[in-house]
Amino acid sequence: MRSDKSPEMEGNGGAGAGATEWRISRASARGAPLADAGSMSIRAVLGRVFSSVDESGPRPMLMLGSGDPTGCACFRPPPEAEDAIVDALRSGEHNGYSPTVGVLSARRAIAEYLSRDLPYQLSPDDIYLTAGCCQAIDVMISVLAQPGSNILLPKPGFPLYESRTMFSNLEARHFNLIPDRGWEADLESVEALADENTVAMVIVNPSNPCGSVYSHDHLAKIAETARKLGIIIIADEVYDHLAFGNKPFIPMGIFADMVPVITVGSISKRWLVPGWRLGWIAMCDLNCILKEAKVDKSIESYINITNDPATFIQVYAFTIY
Repeated sequence: MRSDKSPEMEGNGGAGAGATEWRISRASARGAPLADAGSMSIRAVLGRVFSSVDESGPRPMLMLGSGDPTGCACFRPPPEAEDAIVDALRSGEHNGYSPTVGVLSARRAIAEYLSRDLPYQLSPDDIYLTAGCCQAIDVMISVLAQPGSNILLPKPGFPLYESRTMFSNLEARHFNLIPDRGWEADLESVEALADENTVAMVIVNPSNPCGSVYSHDHLAKIAETARKLGIIIIADEVYDHLAFGNKPFIPMGIFADMVPVITVGSISKRWLVPGWRLGWIAMCDLNCILKEAKVDKSIESYINITNDPATFIQVYAFTIY
């Protein structure tokens, strides 16, 4: 078959004289930060580990590195959770888009649920629904990131904070968790690390990966330290229902009269449904410090340009909470 292309046209995509310079090549500069940030995630690490496993070996492999209980057949969500999803789907009323910040009935239910352990009542306006706790982390890191700013992260900690911080060009400064004190935060190092450019301190309680549960006394010391430094606290409490032994779980939000607290959580761990992707951001802001800084508006603006959790999943939260 005869080609109608001229020699110049045939060479247009090549490397010779007259070749087109494809602008997409400039995007490769973004690839390195993406690769660095992505390589630190739990999924990436486990992917590398399991890609090197010989599945024909004499012993079975158990994945213990990912917080996904669905890998074990004995862990199933309760029947009322499954029934709520089925009812929401069959109703035919929840197949459309949801409001940006989430379905009001679901936000009200989660506000009431979180308020059970607080000395004050959260409003639905304090709650923003996200596609899992991971998106809640993404939103908060992105909202707080400013040129030259830094954030204080626990070490050891949940790798996603490190990945999102790196990708957002936010400097991560690490304070140690002290093994001999039940993995309490080293508050002396927090004070040494913080400066005028520190935007927040992250605590994960109950701890991932250490499994520790902070006492009321230690949480009070964290709140006082943050108040003295003038930094807000991001409290990751996704494991709130996995507190065992003689230390009950205490939400960081009880100290919101001392320091602004942004709580992130999800249904994943309590209801054994990480694939349903429903999380939240809760603003515990009794002194309206976050509102005066328009953090609430920034959260809403960011959520406006991201994906929402499925509408019928949001309605499920209203049913079971």
